[in-house]
Amino acid sequence: MKKKIKIHPTAVVDPKAELDSSVVVGPYSIIEKGVSIGADTEIRPHTVLEGLTTIGERNKIGPFATIGAPPQDLTYKKEKTRLDIGHDNQIREYVSIHRGTPSGHGVTTIGDGNLFMAYSHVAHDCRIGNHVIMANAATLGGHVEIQDRVTLGGLVAVHQFSRIGEYAYIGGMSGISKDVPPYIIVAGIRNQMRVTGVNKIGLKRAGFKVDVIRKMSKAYTIIFKAPELLLQEALDKVMEEFSDCEPAMRLVQFFRESKRSVVRSSTDE
Repeated sequence: MKKKIKIHPTAVVDPKAELDSSVVVGPYSIIEKGVSIGADTEIRPHTVLEGLTTIGERNKIGPFATIGAPPQDLTYKKEKTRLDIGHDNQIREYVSIHRGTPSGHGVTTIGDGNLFMAYSHVAHDCRIGNHVIMANAATLGGHVEIQDRVTLGGLVAVHQFSRIGEYAYIGGMSGISKDVPPYIIVAGIRNQMRVTGVNKIGLKRAGFKVDVIRKMSKAYTIIFKAPELLLQEALDKVMEEFSDCEPAMRLVQFFRESKRSVVRSSTDE
């Protein structure tokens, strides 16, 4: 026997919205046409889901969240852009996530297993990987890329078009205007950004071997703590000494692919 969708009688769900039979919709929520919701996803009270929004399985969306709203972009003229959300995400109360723009990717994408704490915001055309944590009121400008297992502290603001590398840890109340390399800890505001070291705790929790973490610490010293070396010289030195360490190679690649410049020194100037 087919299960019946559990929709509270006060919720408003457009007949053209596509909901799996196991979806739960709380009181006073609004789900518009174009929205598709996967199995075992729970929509809490007073949530608004709109636009061409696809939500995967086992997501939990908290009260008063706004998911799939139009981008906050003056050039947007009601074009059919998208928001795609993966599986197993926790989206807490008052979170806002916006669709893409035609001049950007046309889509905002969220991966799997992420935690968006209360009041956090994901703007148009952002790309967020897997197992990312955005603490309370963390905010992303448009076109930001957040790679896997990044942690953003409370009240962090990330400038549009910035990239945050995998396993990076951003301290609370930081203002990010440059790319942040993977595997490191940073905190501060713009020209007072401080790079404090490798995210050893995060790497240990993720199962990185002790030898890899040790090599990453040495690579960090070469790139971030050797002012006598030009950046290209430091990157070449890491490539030469740690070619057998994949994370070190990814760190070098991140620098070389950057279009905005990358936070490098212990006091970014």
